[in-house]
Amino acid sequence: MMLKTWGKWLYQFLFILVLSILSHTSIAQEDSLVLKKGNIIVGEIKSLDKGILTIETDYSKSDFTIEWSGVKEIYTKSNFLITLKDGSRINGSMRTINASEKVAITSSLGEISETLLDNIVYLKGLKSNFWSRLRANIDLGLSFNKANNLRQFTSNNKFGYAADKWQLDAYYNTTRSSQDSVDATRRQDAGITYRYFLQRDWYLLVSPTFLSNTEQALKLRSTGKIGAGKFFVHTNKSYWGVGSGLSFNNEKFTNGTPKRQSLEAYTGTELNIFDVGDLDIFSSLFIYPGLTESGRWRYDFRLDTKYDLPFDFYLKLGLTLNYDNRPAIAGNETDYVLGFTIGWEL
Repeated sequence: MMLKTWGKWLYQFLFILVLSILSHTSIAQEDSLVLKKGNIIVGEIKSLDKGILTIETDYSKSDFTIEWSGVKEIYTKSNFLITLKDGSRINGSMRTINASEKVAITSSLGEISETLLDNIVYLKGLKSNFWSRLRANIDLGLSFNKANNLRQFTSNNKFGYAADKWQLDAYYNTTRSSQDSVDATRRQDAGITYRYFLQRDWYLLVSPTFLSNTEQALKLRSTGKIGAGKFFVHTNKSYWGVGSGLSFNNEKFTNGTPKRQSLEAYTGTELNIFDVGDLDIFSSLFIYPGLTESGRWRYDFRLDTKYDLPFDFYLKLGLTLNYDNRPAIAGNETDYVLGFTIGWEL
């Protein structure tokens, strides 16, 4: 009987001990947020990007997304890659100082620095998994017209992966149009951009891009860019950056024009505004003055406006424009696509 009683007590003791260990482990991994409305959220902060903070909690099947402007205090035990407005990049944890707007950041080397909460523009958990670092956008557009049996298909696809010190972005866009008694129109463009981030929001860039269109008789234009750039504005509402470097251009045509190979310079700028309610605006312009082809110059312009819908769907109105002052078909200096699509975002 006594052995049975001791066994029961031992079982209860072990059960309480295991619960205590699990509870302690859970607490050790928890981060805390205090919102401006007084709400407190406890869980695991996954990321902060474009003014939106994502946190996972034990009491919800899906992650919470919170506007960074609504956060009053933050306390983390997890380590993050932290980016500030001035471009500083720190690996470490953070906690609000005495319920003020200041945050103390403790780096992985034990160094402590202070900054304002609003100066933090990017967070990524250093132990975050592959899927949390991946993003993707896929949108499609279809149109049919009885007149001349007109049919048009548009597809835009973007994929990205953010590591601690570098970022990889890729895209593939295609537009196909056909109608009776008229040659089919096709346009495809794709590219990959690799950025390696330095301090103070400087970065190094390598980017191959590809373009094919029937308007300018381009069978394939392959362009390889190598250069550097800097984000002059990097906040929770927008970013604006400028870059420049060299471009290696290789072109093949469908109308018998001899292929071209040339060296160009390039300079470009990107602007992204993402705190206009549910609206995102992205614009970029890259200009390519010829170095080995004197007097030739090109530019590529893009403008995308995206309106967020429920369940990660969105509507997008996009314009892509390419200009070449020496095209293979005289008079066709400009090629553009204006499309309205619906898409889904990972």
